[in-house]
Amino acid sequence: MSQFESQVEQGFEEAYRKAGFWRDEPLTQILFEQAEANAHKVAIIEGDRQITYLALEQMANNLALYLQQQGVKRFDTALVQLPNCAEFYVVYFALLKLGVASVNAHFHYQESELSHCLEQLKPNVLIVSQTHELFSNDAFVQGINPSQYDFKAVLSLGDCEYANSLASILSETKQGQPKTIDQASDADQLAFYQLSAGSNTRPKLIARTHNDYLYSVQKSIESCGLNNETRYLCALPLHHNFSMSAPGAIGVFYVGACLVIANSPDPVECFDLVRKHQVNMTALTPVWLNLWLEYATKSQDSLPSLKLLQLGCAGLTPGQAKRVHDLLACQLQQVIVMEEGLASKKVILDTGNSQEALNNKVVRGPYVFQGFFNGPSFHQVQLDETEINGVEQYQSMARRQIDVLRRDNQNKKRLPLRVLTLTEKTGFLARKFALPLGSRLSPVISNSPFSKG
Repeated sequence: MSQFESQVEQGFEEAYRKAGFWRDEPLTQILFEQAEANAHKVAIIEGDRQITYLALEQMANNLALYLQQQGVKRFDTALVQLPNCAEFYVVYFALLKLGVASVNAHFHYQESELSHCLEQLKPNVLIVSQTHELFSNDAFVQGINPSQYDFKAVLSLGDCEYANSLASILSETKQGQPKTIDQASDADQLAFYQLSAGSNTRPKLIARTHNDYLYSVQKSIESCGLNNETRYLCALPLHHNFSMSAPGAIGVFYVGACLVIANSPDPVECFDLVRKHQVNMTALTPVWLNLWLEYATKSQDSLPSLKLLQLGCAGLTPGQAKRVHDLLACQLQQVIVMEEGLASKKVILDTGNSQEALNNKVVRGPYVFQGFFNGPSFHQVQLDETEINGVEQYQSMARRQIDVLRRDNQNKKRLPLRVLTLTEKTGFLARKFALPLGSRLSPVISNSPFSKG
């Protein structure tokens, strides 16, 4: 065991701080510092709108002030469901400024999933879009039992009868210099929730702290060479972890770069945005990449400004990768990212302490989550055969707690496992790698076209 691994065993939090992994900075510091250093630089482009860092900071502060006036306070919770739009980030930073723990729901969620999120979170703030069919009228909101929820504010993206308009709130001119809202939770405390749910499971809430999330962003920035000249097209849903922190929008804001928002990854819209705004970086999933390649083949369109395309989820065949090179003429980077915590660029693997150590794989790290909100305890979960995808399955994990794939001497699955739970999205860690126990995993990252030297 290395000296650092020994330190982690004795006190992981202090070890992470000494190693520089955790910097005890709130996520709100990102926007505040850019508003000071790059006040008039464009942070977000959406349609015809261009929003500077100073304007983004002011909009977030004004919304935080409005919510505070409605009685929203530190450690309240919020459920947010917005499409791809600049207001998504205004809301995100406003809630962070207030110290309100929010969860950004998938925009395709319908009544069942949103009701489950409501039941888990018991939010004090609800922010939605009237363009979603569930909120095109007041039926869903009126159907929420007021005795179960303490709603202090219900906002919609645009005008509607059942909520206050977010657009109207943000367009109001504040008289004088409004006070700065700065009551974010401490860096090692809860910042917000992320959603994790497999195809056959209901949404689960993952608690993220400022420290662990910022660590992920910083390491992602290093791996792809993001800098202040980057023009990043965010085409995937904004709330996805891939779009947020790998390095995503938060990485863009961290380095003072420019974020271009697309309504969707549709190649017709995105190719136009790439050319119009000289986008040099974007991220896609394999399904959308194939559609981009088909469109490029048929239209003979080229994207000369595009330097780096990140691909999440499943990998590509050599033939598919060659098509990217031939048709898009950009570098392709495979990205491994998940809400539960394997976005760290260095993950420690060791043998653990159990009697069956030689059959255990243990993963922990400074971005590994602490647990699902209101989830079962570590020792209560059992997995059936359908929940394990061969010898390579990677389990959801909790920081400092070990998460084990255990097999007996006959190479048969052995249950129960000391884990929180398992989702269908966690089966990639060792899928294509044979990892000896005691080794370290450093995901293979291609040289970035943004790297200097």
